[in-house]
Amino acid sequence: MSGKGDDAEPMKENDLDPRIQIELEKLNNATDEINRLEIELDEANSAFRVLMNESMRKLKLLTRKVGGSCIDRARPYYEALERSKAAQQECQRAAVKFQKANEIHQAAKETVALAEERFLSKQHEWEFDSAWQEMLNNAIMKVTDAEHQKAESGREHQRKATLFHAAEQKAQALEQRCHRYISKSRPYFEEKMRCEAQLCAQKDKVIKLRAAITKSKNQYASSLRRLEDISEEIHLKRKRSLEQKSRSSSPFGPREPGVGAELDFTSNAEGAETYRHLLPTSPDLPSGTRSPSLDLDCDLDHCDIRSVGSGSVATSSVVSDEELEPEDTEDLEELRQKVRELATRPVLKSEKEEAVKNNTEWETELNVAVQKLDHVMHLQECERELQENSECK
Repeated sequence: MSGKGDDAEPMKENDLDPRIQIELEKLNNATDEINRLEIELDEANSAFRVLMNESMRKLKLLTRKVGGSCIDRARPYYEALERSKAAQQECQRAAVKFQKANEIHQAAKETVALAEERFLSKQHEWEFDSAWQEMLNNAIMKVTDAEHQKAESGREHQRKATLFHAAEQKAQALEQRCHRYISKSRPYFEEKMRCEAQLCAQKDKVIKLRAAITKSKNQYASSLRRLEDISEEIHLKRKRSLEQKSRSSSPFGPREPGVGAELDFTSNAEGAETYRHLLPTSPDLPSGTRSPSLDLDCDLDHCDIRSVGSGSVATSSVVSDEELEPEDTEDLEELRQKVRELATRPVLKSEKEEAVKNNTEWETELNVAVQKLDHVMHLQECERELQENSECK
């Protein structure tokens, strides 16, 4: 019976935390999504540049055909026409706002009138108490606020309407004064409007792709932080387990930290830094696609700097002392180098189909290498504790 219990304990320790696999899958998915979106962003930026060059070419041809002086004389009219259209839209929005304020004011007035009517109709049954007084006061306050909003919206609508009429009159005056130049240069300005519409649509697509990349990189950073928390949790559990085993095996009870114990944090940090290479990395944006107003690499790099060997949690305490193999005593630096090579191998593959095909084999080989590395570091910690115990005795 005791043998079965002993076998169950190592199996429990060797079980992989399911949260690790989930977060690693999220990291891989986020990396693939970032790479896909960056490719689309490159294509969108290229399409924008092509549209820009094509638009400039068409406008230059029309400028030669129509004449630069004619276009310059007609330009004030088309600029005034654009301002008139913008003022008209502002006036329409102000009118809608005024209409809503008027409806709210009417509804508030009807509420007060209905409350007063209901009270007067049942005055002999109901008593005018503090609750009725508070309800009536609230309704009257709503009427006052709605009336204020209605007046403010009315003044804003009047101001926008005045600006619209002024812009419209200016455009009409320019049209009468430069009618011949306006008619002759109309093809140029119509083509310019079409080109600007296409460029604006492409620009919106680029902005949406940048926002999607930022969202994916934030998800990548969140997964890194969660892996870091899991790593810290497993490390603390393992440390407490080792302390309990040390207390139970020592006949003298708990001992004081030995010589060199202050270096334990450094060794843990070194191991965590080694495990950092296990995590998938997302490539930076190409230099040609980066926008000076929006740096998409800032959060991830910062998160990569803050991440402390999150990949190490995937195999902490996986190899038990009863499953030692002769090859587990390989040199620690060679194991670290092997883990680095295995961790960076799937990132370097350019063909996604090949990466998906070999993903299972790579994970198996990577897990074996990390288990060996973690076990060797565990043996070093145990050996150091034994030496400290012997020194204390």
